[in-house]
Amino acid sequence: MIDDTSRHLFGEDHAIFRAQVRSFLDREAVPHHDRWEREGMVSRAVWQAAGAQGLLCPTVPEAYGGAGADPLFSVVVVEELARAGTSGLGFWVHSEMAVPYLVNFGTEAQKHRWLPGVVSGDTIAAVAMTEPDSGSDLRGMRTRATRQADGGWLLKGQKVFISNGQMADLVIVAAKTEVEGKDRISLFLLDARSEGFRRGRNLDKLGVHAQDTSELFFDDIRLPPDALLGEAGEGFAYLRRGLVRERMIIAASCIAKAERALALTLDHARQRRIFGRMLLDYQNTRFVLADVARDITVGREFVDGFLARWLAGGLDETNAAIAKLWTTEMVGRVADACLQLFGGWGYMTEYPIARLWAEARVERIAGGTSEVMRDLIGRSL
Repeated sequence: MIDDTSRHLFGEDHAIFRAQVRSFLDREAVPHHDRWEREGMVSRAVWQAAGAQGLLCPTVPEAYGGAGADPLFSVVVVEELARAGTSGLGFWVHSEMAVPYLVNFGTEAQKHRWLPGVVSGDTIAAVAMTEPDSGSDLRGMRTRATRQADGGWLLKGQKVFISNGQMADLVIVAAKTEVEGKDRISLFLLDARSEGFRRGRNLDKLGVHAQDTSELFFDDIRLPPDALLGEAGEGFAYLRRGLVRERMIIAASCIAKAERALALTLDHARQRRIFGRMLLDYQNTRFVLADVARDITVGREFVDGFLARWLAGGLDETNAAIAKLWTTEMVGRVADACLQLFGGWGYMTEYPIARLWAEARVERIAGGTSEVMRDLIGRSL
């Protein structure tokens, strides 16, 4: 399992924080997660408790209520969420996908209005990019914001597969706008209390059942002038920059999920007896687990190297795509190999390995599909 002492990027402060996060999740999330899976979402109370413990948005500057910590504190949180199997907690979507757009491109007034609440957990954030007909094709989106005579905007459209969608108080919406006679993407801050905002159903997914994932509808919502985030027409550039962070966070999470799969399987292989022998005594079992351990070890060194480049500001979009592609394909491989060693029990959802396998499948889709990653990498060559 994760050991900061062998990872040169992480210091004593990270190790102390990791212990705090682990204790919080074991106490406040793990005992309730099965119930949250049945209910289709987690409680608001756990968000507020996480905020009080500093688990939300650790990189937000102190001036706005955050800790001003380095991004490795964010990595610690997502790794521990994976270790605990608490996939329903959409903290990483909130802290690493949505809020950085506000930190990086918001005005002082926007930051002071929204950031204290997202840090405390009183305000839950989501980012709305994907649409039913466009998927990973951001340029194909149809949601539109039209500038009004008073300087405000009229927002109309639809989004889908939006994590934190049922609970979100703040939604960062990507929409087409007309800039100098051309359609370009802009970002907007949407208060979920706005008239004309509707949430569709909480989508029934293959896995990650405790995380609310929704359709969102914008029925001629009138937004004030200060709802625009950053410059009009610069949304595509902002999203591309944000996706570097998002994909590195996904990569780090996938390594931790693979480590959890190995730990679960080792425990099973030491207890399960078949034909009078412990499962781990069979050469095939050891060979399978050796391949899993190889992938995890290579992946850990690979991702930590890219994390170092990210911290130094030297990680570009192509390398973030490489990290995302390799680790998401790897965790799918690992989860499948480990589930096989459980035999029929691996197909039972009461076993954590079954849920981990189902949850691993979405990693090759969310944050940009494997096919999009390959195309992005290929075009860079």
